[in-house]
Amino acid sequence: MRSIAVFSPAKINLFLAVTGRRPDGFHELVSLVAQLALGDTLWLQERSEDGEVTLICDDPTVPSGADNLAVRAAVVFRGATGVQTGLEISLHKRLPMGAGLGGGSSNATAVLRALNVLCGRPLPDERLVELAAQLGSDCPLFLSGGASLMRGRGERIEPVGAGAAEGLTGRRVLIFKPDFSISTPWAYGQLAADPRHNYSSPDWAEERLRQWQAGDFGLQALLFNSFEVVAFRKFVALPTLADCLRAEPGVEGVLMSGSGSACFALLGPGADGQRLSAVIREALGSTAWIAETTFA
Repeated sequence: MRSIAVFSPAKINLFLAVTGRRPDGFHELVSLVAQLALGDTLWLQERSEDGEVTLICDDPTVPSGADNLAVRAAVVFRGATGVQTGLEISLHKRLPMGAGLGGGSSNATAVLRALNVLCGRPLPDERLVELAAQLGSDCPLFLSGGASLMRGRGERIEPVGAGAAEGLTGRRVLIFKPDFSISTPWAYGQLAADPRHNYSSPDWAEERLRQWQAGDFGLQALLFNSFEVVAFRKFVALPTLADCLRAEPGVEGVLMSGSGSACFALLGPGADGQRLSAVIREALGSTAWIAETTFA
């Protein structure tokens, strides 16, 4: 039986402007997203012809049934191709759930990519994008590498300019998550409750990204996340910790990723990752998840 291993990277939003609510209930956004060298690993192994898709994970809190997005991705792929071979997915989980790091979406897209290779590439890239968009708004992002601009509800992906991308690759970043998550539907609902103050102008968002890609200002000045307005109002430990980290030597910026609750600190050459981790643990407690990595 054939098998394949695939890496499933995390992402962070370096710029995330929610610009309004669409008639279909989704939200319009404009975002700069960077993939990281940190992520999960999946192994896919063909089994018998019974057509069953199973998932096992080394994290017992991860759901393993049909509600797992990676399992759904396998089912969607088989529906699009007619492939009915049984499949076992083994997931080595390094990313926390409910963090805003795209872990579930990345896992699902990794399954699509791996199955397409395993089956001899029956689907063109355009069709994989369509299937990924069916699974979730973040999923199409992970069909391309590096840093991307994301628009619409997240399904419209465009690579950043070569010069801007080169400035991101290899930069150090410290990711941290408290022992609580923030519900994405709750976060969007809070934004929608006060659209006049919480939604960003799409023209402003596009102009900020254009200026950054042109080199008019650095990444630190670009950092923005619409969700911080509502999340930081409720979870006050996060903005307090962010202010503490910004005052530390070598920290070039701090931002929440996605709808949270994970945040990140951009580290300059002189930043002491161990000291910063200690500051985070002092603020959030020993159950906080912390990882230093780089942009892919």
